[in-house]
Amino acid sequence: MAKPTGFIEYTREDAPKRLVHQRIHDFREFEELLSKDRAMKQAARCMDCGVPSCHTFGCPTQNRIPDWNDLVYQNQWQMALDILHSTDNFPEFTGRVCPAPCESACTLGINQPAVTIRQIELQIIERGWEKGWVVPQPASFKTNKRVAVIGSGPAGLAAAQQIARKGHKVILFEKADRVGGLLRYGIPDFKLGKHIIDRRLEQMSQEGIIFETGVDVGVDISVRYLQRSFDAVVITAGSTIPRDLEVPGRDLKGIHFAMEFLTQQNKLNAGDNIPAVQKISAKDKHVLIIGGGDTGSDCIGTSVRQKARDVKQIEILPKPPLERTPDNPWPTWPETLRTSSSQEEGCERGWSIMTKEFIGNEIVESVRAVRLKWSKPDKNGRRNFKEVPGSEFELKAELVLLAMGFIHVEHGPLVKDYHIDCDPRGNIIVDSNLMTTVPGVFAAGDCVMGASLVVRAIHQGRKVAEGVDKYLNNV
Repeated sequence: MAKPTGFIEYTREDAPKRLVHQRIHDFREFEELLSKDRAMKQAARCMDCGVPSCHTFGCPTQNRIPDWNDLVYQNQWQMALDILHSTDNFPEFTGRVCPAPCESACTLGINQPAVTIRQIELQIIERGWEKGWVVPQPASFKTNKRVAVIGSGPAGLAAAQQIARKGHKVILFEKADRVGGLLRYGIPDFKLGKHIIDRRLEQMSQEGIIFETGVDVGVDISVRYLQRSFDAVVITAGSTIPRDLEVPGRDLKGIHFAMEFLTQQNKLNAGDNIPAVQKISAKDKHVLIIGGGDTGSDCIGTSVRQKARDVKQIEILPKPPLERTPDNPWPTWPETLRTSSSQEEGCERGWSIMTKEFIGNEIVESVRAVRLKWSKPDKNGRRNFKEVPGSEFELKAELVLLAMGFIHVEHGPLVKDYHIDCDPRGNIIVDSNLMTTVPGVFAAGDCVMGASLVVRAIHQGRKVAEGVDKYLNNV
């Protein structure tokens, strides 16, 4: 453990953030690092809690959190990095964008502020990059087996790196013009600067991974080509089909899926030229975001930086409580009210609101909505709602962004031509080794789980790499 009395002596200190009035004028990362000494004090708060739920229950990758907290406190940063990398290929990503379920499961968090696990993780990896400890780890031997990885989000990158380190030849195909998937085009730069991705890709290139961008597998290259050219295929295409809102007026201009909006801004930040007729701009507009999750929050921060006139966010679900309820005990994820960094920057929020109609003349001008009354959960945890009579109202909206989640992977030529089976929700079916119903074809990440966390995608990428290696050693 770290310092036995650390959790008594030191209070939680979160990472410093750039001030709101400064950060809303650019797309640079808003969160900064603690000093080395302050980070070591935060690590000292880790308790000798016997059964570390942060590791066993909270973290999808089962990061050995108490171990690297202890090493940070002991000033053994490089050893801490080695332990961190043993379960997480990309702590610089999770250290920035993970909602930290580990902290919700921290034993100290039962009655005190939890250990700042995510921040310490970020401190470790950034110190590793600064000191030159993050180096290529090419395989010591080659197997002459070829593996195609399709999709370069967190699952695809983790799978590619782990498979390459087993000695197999990996070619990673990406439909977009740059590698990174969700990390590149789904997460705003103010949360994850893209140079962070690029430095990791350089390491992976030196480990022998070949990146092929602008390739829509199933269209640009056929399934027959994959079957002929590769010993195994890994699909990590993500859950990319967005949930739509089929109400009157949906065909009006000015209504967009959130990812269209976020991707375009990231492309602009990267220096791409977007024709004026294609630009989705919040500047000087009343912006309405429908959906209360992380994607909706990212739309808020982006709209604010684009100088929107005002931003509103509505959610169909009821407003969460401020504290855990009896049916939501530690160490489960707390279903409590949160305010994101983007929401801090300026946004009016509303809950229990359902959109009934988009109103406008060719271009959306407002939204007609109604308030809902939710029932108490039944024995299975389900809740129903009813519209509150006479509660209809209009919201001015000149730009509407739909951020209501994603339903499943795209069922395009890749899935269809391989005749891959999907479950009733549209997700790819896999076995315990993450192999699909087609021998030699594997899948991992959101295309299997449905839309989830970056940290879960990384874990699945590591797991599918084990399944691929096992399969290739037996064929």
